[in-house]
Amino acid sequence: MSKQIDNSKYRKTKLKEIILKLHGGESQKTVKQELLNSLGNIPYGEVIEVEQELIEEGLPEQEILKLCDAHSAVLKDNINLSTSKQVPEGHPVDVLVQENKALKQVTDKILKLLSSLKDLKKTQLLQTCLSLMELFNQLIDVDKHYQRKEYLLFPYLEKTGVTGPPKVMWGKHDETRDLLKGSLEILDTKNITKEDLWASSQIILQQAVTGVAEMIIKEEQILFPMLMDTLSDNDWNEIQNQSLEIGYCLYDPPKEWKPEGLKTDTDDKIQKQGINIQLPSGSFSINDLLTILNTLPFDMTFVNKDDKVKYFSQSEERIFQRNRAILNRDVRHCHPPASAHIVDKILEDFKSGKQTRAPFWINMGGRFIHIEYFALHNDKGEYSGTLEVSQDLTELRKLEGDQRILSYK
Repeated sequence: MSKQIDNSKYRKTKLKEIILKLHGGESQKTVKQELLNSLGNIPYGEVIEVEQELIEEGLPEQEILKLCDAHSAVLKDNINLSTSKQVPEGHPVDVLVQENKALKQVTDKILKLLSSLKDLKKTQLLQTCLSLMELFNQLIDVDKHYQRKEYLLFPYLEKTGVTGPPKVMWGKHDETRDLLKGSLEILDTKNITKEDLWASSQIILQQAVTGVAEMIIKEEQILFPMLMDTLSDNDWNEIQNQSLEIGYCLYDPPKEWKPEGLKTDTDDKIQKQGINIQLPSGSFSINDLLTILNTLPFDMTFVNKDDKVKYFSQSEERIFQRNRAILNRDVRHCHPPASAHIVDKILEDFKSGKQTRAPFWINMGGRFIHIEYFALHNDKGEYSGTLEVSQDLTELRKLEGDQRILSYK
């Protein structure tokens, strides 16, 4: 019997039988026990292969999608990861795993809040909604994590002939995205009652969090080990080079992975993009432009016409700290829920042409900070985004008279 169990063909046939029983309506508990009795631990690659075979044999993708979470529950802790490759620090898979850790911290906090809703007092309702909204604003950042899988990882799997499981996983991504958007809409509902919040938590909020949590298991027990076995360092290097364009989720990698034997110097990459940027009034090398932007005595953040954060300056003394995890994030999710309506109003007025500037000033830690938003329009007058400029004016406000003699600060 042990020889049979060690045989890949036998294991896959048995696993297929067990999964079909699950689809046939048998309970997860019964199916999980049969899995333990018959197979014990299953190599992660065989799980993907079995799903692919089931789809090729006619089991509809939608049927697998419907029971995808049940599969995970049955297979959880029963997948053999002993042969999986070690993941180097800063590697694209390491980044995904670190993002999962950050996501789990958020899901744990949400679940803790949701578990207390039944005994919630009316006086706690508003603050609880704001706290949940802030956490769901963080959780919806998982979209960038999913996009990197969909557009950078899945194409490599498809090249190896594995097409079904990525489609199923993508379907789960879309389900979770819809649930997260629905959760935020519910939490933003004016005059929501305690009863409505409790009912919504059972129907939508809980499912949204579960969707994120279950996907973490699928990734770390099946997808990531298989990708580590399948993709080359050249593939991973291409994925890493394109990752920043999509953005990171709740995590900014402190270290960049450099594959051995491949040239990945940042300056070389910049030079390949072109030596100069030609403008109507002159030109810059990319390095010169970068230096100028980071030397200007104020912070800049650019939000494109689709309300996504696309750039921030990196001067040594930024007023408001930024990290690359905010890139490609909806700007509304970069602000506290209590001020989200202000962001919406500015964007609405800028896009309609009603306003072109929105100034604010605050006293922060004894410093006078001026913040101004500028509507950007191209040469055709079309709205192309918003520029946020923040400047510490504390010392400038103290100036009097003239300074006509050279005197360094």
